[in-house]
Amino acid sequence: MKKPIYILGVLLIAVSSLIFASCSFGNEDTSSQSADNSVKAEEKAPAAPPSDARNTPVVQAAKKVGPAIVGITNKAVARDWFNRQVEIDNGTGSGVIFRSDGYIVTNNHVIDGAKDITVALSDGRTLKASLVGTDPYTDLAVIKVDAENLPTAEFGDSDDIMVGEPAIAIGNPMGLEFQGSVTAGVISALNRTLNIGDNRVKLLQTDAAINPGNSGGALVNADGKVIGINSAKLAATGVEGMGFAIPINTVKPIIDELIANGYVSYPYLGVGVLDKQTAAQAGYRLNVDAGVIVMQIALGGPADEAGIQQRDLILKIDGKETNTVADLRSAISEHNIGDTITITISRNGNIGEVQATLTEMPKNN
Repeated sequence: MKKPIYILGVLLIAVSSLIFASCSFGNEDTSSQSADNSVKAEEKAPAAPPSDARNTPVVQAAKKVGPAIVGITNKAVARDWFNRQVEIDNGTGSGVIFRSDGYIVTNNHVIDGAKDITVALSDGRTLKASLVGTDPYTDLAVIKVDAENLPTAEFGDSDDIMVGEPAIAIGNPMGLEFQGSVTAGVISALNRTLNIGDNRVKLLQTDAAINPGNSGGALVNADGKVIGINSAKLAATGVEGMGFAIPINTVKPIIDELIANGYVSYPYLGVGVLDKQTAAQAGYRLNVDAGVIVMQIALGGPADEAGIQQRDLILKIDGKETNTVADLRSAISEHNIGDTITITISRNGNIGEVQATLTEMPKNN
């Protein structure tokens, strides 16, 4: 079972590394025997190094990063016909070792709901992993295995990549039986904005093949440096070659904070809002031309302290229009905890402004 997708109209997918077991067979030498009648195995001449034409950047990148790509199995608990607890595989995905002492980055949806997490290393070992921290808002997670001197992948600079340059995806599409699969393409676009639930995120777009099971794996440049964590592909009839990865410059501070705290701190306004689109999806009409309507207010939160009330329309934050839930979240995410923002609201047809000081989002939100 592959992990499900969490982007509307977009499939979130998982990535791993394929371990190919190689066997070499010696040829028995029957033409000559030693004086003691023992048979000597014919020694095979060493293979010539590959030509420059064969030893492409894709080959070099796969050799460099492949050993640091792991397969991740999410084991959950279910109940059988007799109401007994049984452990089941809840999906497979991929991860990237970024510290030799066992720290691995992957997608949150790869390990979401797991009772146990197992990791298949490129050297054939399978180890139990512990959860370090998760961040559902960026779909990232860090896990750790109890091992030392593991191969690691080098992170690159996703702000310094160009449309059209080579992009290599490494992982285990369709499960661990295809662990270590390598696909190649180009960077198709930068800063593609997609919605994951109510969150708007910027992703790298590539035409390197990404399939179910690739989530959490590496998108690598021609220098063998990881520039993204594969996360999504556009899943629509007739659509091919539209995969997406979280830029590594977005990933770096997230994993640092997950290691330090186990979670990521975000600024918090303390409102629950609704827009025309989500209202329509719920089956009713919202008679507003602009803004998002406040449906809930957290008692004692920044919005409450600023005097915002239920049924107010939030039209703008710091002059930026907020016509969707994603607009509001995006505007808030551009600020830091402790920042004071200006909110333009409409109440009973009267437009005004209030000031709110953002606090840290409670961990249960």
